[in-house]
Amino acid sequence: MSKTKLHVSLSLASGLFLGLAWPVNGFTLLIFVALIPLLFLENSIRKDVYKRKGWRVFGYSYLTFLSWNLIVSWWLIHSTFFGMAFANLCNSLFYALLFWVFHWAKNRLPLRSAHLFLIASWLAFEKLHLNWDFSWTWLNLGNVFSEKIYWIQWYEYTGTFGGSLWVLAINLWIYAKLQTFDAKQGYATLTKNLIFPLVGIGLPIALSLVLYQNVSQPEKSIQVLLHQPNIDPYTSKYQLTNGEFLNQFDKQIKPFLNSEIDYILSPETYFAEGPGEKLEGFDQSLLFQKIQRELLPFPQVQWIVGIQFYDLYQQNKAPTLSANKVKDGLWVDYYNSAFSAQSREDSQIYHKSKLVVGIENMPFKAVLNPILGKVMINLGGTVASRATQSYRSAFYHPTLETRAGPIICWESVFGEFVTGYVQNGADFLAVISNDAWWGNTPGHKQLLSYTRLRAIETRRDIARSANTGISAIIDARGEILKQSPYETQTVLQGSIAPRTNLTFYVRHGDIIARWAVLVFGIFLLIALSGRLKQNKSL
Repeated sequence: MSKTKLHVSLSLASGLFLGLAWPVNGFTLLIFVALIPLLFLENSIRKDVYKRKGWRVFGYSYLTFLSWNLIVSWWLIHSTFFGMAFANLCNSLFYALLFWVFHWAKNRLPLRSAHLFLIASWLAFEKLHLNWDFSWTWLNLGNVFSEKIYWIQWYEYTGTFGGSLWVLAINLWIYAKLQTFDAKQGYATLTKNLIFPLVGIGLPIALSLVLYQNVSQPEKSIQVLLHQPNIDPYTSKYQLTNGEFLNQFDKQIKPFLNSEIDYILSPETYFAEGPGEKLEGFDQSLLFQKIQRELLPFPQVQWIVGIQFYDLYQQNKAPTLSANKVKDGLWVDYYNSAFSAQSREDSQIYHKSKLVVGIENMPFKAVLNPILGKVMINLGGTVASRATQSYRSAFYHPTLETRAGPIICWESVFGEFVTGYVQNGADFLAVISNDAWWGNTPGHKQLLSYTRLRAIETRRDIARSANTGISAIIDARGEILKQSPYETQTVLQGSIAPRTNLTFYVRHGDIIARWAVLVFGIFLLIALSGRLKQNKSL
C-alpha cells in the first residue's frame, strides 16, 4: 500500500470510529480507540521524507473530522443545505486546526508533554465551543456516553469534561502501548501491556455503578402533564393564532386535568402567532387573561409554556446588539421565552439565553452584519436575532413551594449553563423543546439523550415537553422513566421528585476545563519559547 493510501485509510478510520461510537445507536467502546489511527498518521508523516508535513497533517485530520461531523450531524440538512454545510465544514476546520497545533507543539516539547498539551488544548477548545458565538457543542467528547448512563454517574462531580478527559487519556495511553510494541515480543506481551489501559476503562465504570445505587429517592413527588401538540412548524404552526393555540388547551390538556396535577408543560414557542406578544404589560394582555380564566378551576396547577415576545424601540441608533431594524427610527427585540401561568398569580418569564448559531443569532454580529447583512437560516416563524438574559430563572410554585428550571431546547446541551437554574433554587428541570426541524432523524433523539447528562450532573429529575419530538420523564440518575412516541399528538402524565441537594458539579462547574485552559497556556508558552526542545523524547 502506498503512503498516500495508508494515510487516507488511517484518516478515514478515525473519522468512522468517532462517528460510529456516537449515540444514539453507536458502539460506544469504539471511542476509546477512535483517535489512535490519526495519531499513527501524524507520527508517520513526521518521520517520512516528504515536505509540507504540517499541511498534510492538517489536510488528513480535516478529512477525519469532516467524516465524524457528517456521520453525527448530517441531519442538519433538514434545515437548509447551507446550514448543514456551514456547521460541518467550520466545525471540522476548528478540530483540524487543533490537531495541527498539536503536531507543531510536538516538535518543540517532550513527547509526554506534547500528549498532555493535546489533552489540554482539546479540553480548552471544548470549553471555548460552549461559550463563543460559533458554539456547536454537539460533538464534545463527553456527550458520547449519553446512552451509557451506568458508566458515567460520576458526571455529578466532573460534568461531561470528565468524559472528554477519560476518552483522550485512554486513546493516548493505548496508542503509547501500541507504538512501543514490537511483533517479535509476541501478542502475549501486547495483551499484558494493554491491561492497565483496560483497567483505566473499567474502574470508572465500576465507580459509576456504586454511585448509581446510592442516589436517594425523595418521598415527595410532583404530578406533571407533558403536552406534545405535534404541530408542523413548516406548514401549520405559524399560520395559527394564539387564540387557536389556547383552544387546544380545552381539547388536548383539560381532559387530563384533575386535583392531583401540579404542573403542565407545553413546548417551546407554543404561542407563536405573528411577531409574538408584547413583553411590556404581558400580564394585562388578552392572552394572559384568557389563560388565567382557563386555569381558574385548577388553582394548584402551574402551566409552563413557550412563547415569542417582542419589545419595540423608537430611536435612531440600535438600542441593543440583538435589536433588529424595522425601518428608520424603529427597532425590535425578539425573545424566545418561557412563562409560567397560575390562577391568580403573576406570570414569571425567562428568555432563552443559549441561541442556535445562524438561526437565532448571527455570530459576531457587530463585525459580520455590515458585511453579510441579515443572513439567517429560516426555520419558520420570525427570522431574526433574539435577545437573551444574563441569569437563569427558577419559576416558583407558591402552593408546592417548589421551583422549576425552565430550559428551552438547545440550552439542554450546556452542562455548566444548566447548573445556573439549580444554583437559583430549581428543585427539578422543565425542558420545553421544538424538535420538528430535523424530521425523524438522529437529531431529536440525540437532543433527548444529551438531556439525560444534565439529570446526572445536577441530580435533578427532568420533565421534557417536545412539540413533535419525544416528551419524557427522566430521573436524577438519567433513566428515562416514561416517553412519548415520536410525531404523535399526546399528553404524557408522570411524576417527578423535587430535590434540594447541590452536587459538586453544580457548585464548581467545569473545573476540569478551567484547569485545562491553564495547562494549555503554560505548555503553549513553553512550546513557543522552545526551552524544552533539546530534551524532547522521540
